[in-house]
Amino acid sequence: MKEILPDWFNRKAPTGAEYEDTHTLVKKRNLNTVCESAKCPNIGECFAKKRATFLILGNTCTRNCGFCGIRHGEGEWLDPDEPKNIAKTISNLYLKYIVVTSVTRDDLPDGGAGHFAKVVKEIRKVSSEIKIEVLTPDFKGDKNAIRAVLESGPDVFSHNMETVKSLYTKARPEAGYIRSLELLKTIKDLNPGQVTKSGFMVGLGESEFEIDKLMADIVKTDCDILTIGQYLRPSVENLPVHSYVKPEQFEKFKKQAERKGFKNVVSGPFVRSSYMADML
Repeated sequence: MKEILPDWFNRKAPTGAEYEDTHTLVKKRNLNTVCESAKCPNIGECFAKKRATFLILGNTCTRNCGFCGIRHGEGEWLDPDEPKNIAKTISNLYLKYIVVTSVTRDDLPDGGAGHFAKVVKEIRKVSSEIKIEVLTPDFKGDKNAIRAVLESGPDVFSHNMETVKSLYTKARPEAGYIRSLELLKTIKDLNPGQVTKSGFMVGLGESEFEIDKLMADIVKTDCDILTIGQYLRPSVENLPVHSYVKPEQFEKFKKQAERKGFKNVVSGPFVRSSYMADML
């Protein structure tokens, strides 16, 4: 039975020449996007505006988070041409801001950090003016891996907390609340001037007190940017939605986060960590 969404979740199906152009170019280069792999509801809008969040290190995650629509299993073959193909695609799309994320690859010695660095460096060869945001997994807390990505020179280094501490066992069983906070702190310890970003979902059963605590914990890492969005169930195999948060509540979350000291906050039902990232 199809789930009935609240009125404020009406979204048009992806169509149009611009959408098709972006979709075709990405597939031509054998690339993955989180827009498609994670079944993002914003794909039509973003592809039509020549925006895409590239998903590197394959299309299969070695972890099995309860909220995520990306398939899980053994890590895939690592395409050595992926960094160059992403750079070429970006050039063809005339992008000014690019987000690069990945599946988690616990099977790789560095968690894929070196591959992240290669992607950033190849993009820099295309243009030194392109702004690059990396949205990474936790690399199991490996500081050398974090340093490798950091030294490649991304403009924004992002890592999502995803949810409150009490829901980690259910939503992120192979991750760690403290580990993710420490990753954000490590970035700033290694490079205090690096812009950092994190995000989380609501609607999984968290309390207002837990949301406040999560915001407080993130801002203690000196994180600059925060995104807050509604959890939407990608499939019947994923965690059910506990509640749909009204748009006016997201406005309250935004003001709450700003009072805590975040430099930039975007909060809304359709907000995802990379959604409209170039506008932040």
